[in-house]
Amino acid sequence: MAKPKTLYSCSHCGTQHPQWLGRCHDCGKWGTLEEEVFSPNAAKDAIPSAARNLLGVSAPASHASEKIRILGEIEPGDHTRLSSGIGELDRVLGGGFVPGSVVLLGGEPGVGKSTLALQLAARVDAASVQAGEGTRNVLYISGEESPEQVRLRAERLEEQGDGVAILAETRVEAFAEAWRDLQPKLVIVDSVQTLQTSRVESSPGSVAQVRESASLLAATAKLNTTTLVLVGHVTKDGSLAGPRVLEHLVDVVLNFEGDRNHAFRLLRASKNRFGSTQEVGVFTMAEKGLEAVDNPSELFLAEHRDGAPGSCIIPLLEGSRPMLVEIQSLVAAATYGTPRRTTIGIDDGRVALILAVLDRRTPVDLVSRDVYVNVAGGVRVNEPAADLGLALAIASSALDIPLPPRTAACGEIGLGGEVRRVSRLDLRIKELGRLGYEQLLVPPGTRAAVKKPGCTLIEVENIANVVAWLRDA
Repeated sequence: MAKPKTLYSCSHCGTQHPQWLGRCHDCGKWGTLEEEVFSPNAAKDAIPSAARNLLGVSAPASHASEKIRILGEIEPGDHTRLSSGIGELDRVLGGGFVPGSVVLLGGEPGVGKSTLALQLAARVDAASVQAGEGTRNVLYISGEESPEQVRLRAERLEEQGDGVAILAETRVEAFAEAWRDLQPKLVIVDSVQTLQTSRVESSPGSVAQVRESASLLAATAKLNTTTLVLVGHVTKDGSLAGPRVLEHLVDVVLNFEGDRNHAFRLLRASKNRFGSTQEVGVFTMAEKGLEAVDNPSELFLAEHRDGAPGSCIIPLLEGSRPMLVEIQSLVAAATYGTPRRTTIGIDDGRVALILAVLDRRTPVDLVSRDVYVNVAGGVRVNEPAADLGLALAIASSALDIPLPPRTAACGEIGLGGEVRRVSRLDLRIKELGRLGYEQLLVPPGTRAAVKKPGCTLIEVENIANVVAWLRDA
């Protein structure tokens, strides 16, 4: 019998090392190597075989001996998506869950992952009852809470999901009987970090346990065309906890973002094999759970007031959905030492770039002044289309000149101070016109590209023209 070997796996990228090191050679992270015991005998079992042993079923004939096939001759088959019953979630998924797919849902503690998972289970169960399929089509595996605690959490939701099957268990092998008896079309595991399997000799939550447990469940789901949703935690830097191989294993990676001090929650897909990764779902955390937001622009601008220096509206584009958000800036005299640069909701490197361009290309003095930038509503701004609005907000605060009412800005700023075009300006302009905005500062050449603008377009060639327009407005 072969002796077990001790290996050290990186908790960030999953790379295995024969001995402990302070730094992983592959990803460069420090202090991420964790000890795990590797059994050569257990490694001989392939994943499909492990899945068959887990459920006590044999693989379909199509999986038994797969031959080479020509892509053009393969029939796509009937893969009707499973609707989640939550419009914003279906938008991010690309129309619903694909049967047999594995979805990883990650987010910070308290953001609402378990609430979203329980609402998902209740909606799918209600849809099954309405379609005449009966109950017990959803299996909710809770590794952190008892069934009584899950029931208490469900009582505050509008849909309690009375037909959802609950299993409070952390051993992967214990899922076999429930999975085999119910044959559910949706399985939710909350959370993947609590799982353990006897195939690995390490503690729950370790790299080896998370990787092996997720592999067993994913293979089982694909063999039985069951949709599997794995809820996962995130680390301090915001990435999903566990080895990166877990992200490569699943089909869809969803990130649930939000500030605890705000009611807004954003759902994004960083990986989606069956749809776009550009869509975003918007929710609000209410008394009875998460509620979908069909018109996020009105909510983000509900508390915006015209006439205040340092405030500018920018039209963002998340996938095919335009959203208006308010970016705020405060420029104050530095009281001591090096001036401070504080940013919330936007990349500090982007803010530093805009400050350098403003200082170099315009008469606005920012060298000896503190600059604070904030995106109202807890939204995170990532696209360069916000550069022009950011520069206007900073210049407005530095000059103490408010922007004209019902005015917005959209454009990218280069290092030479030039204002450049951004994608899908027509959608952004349409959203501004729908909400009653009268003026929009845009890059040069926009009027010719947009046939029916819903507001007045003011073309600006460079950042110096923007500051001159602000002084004259």
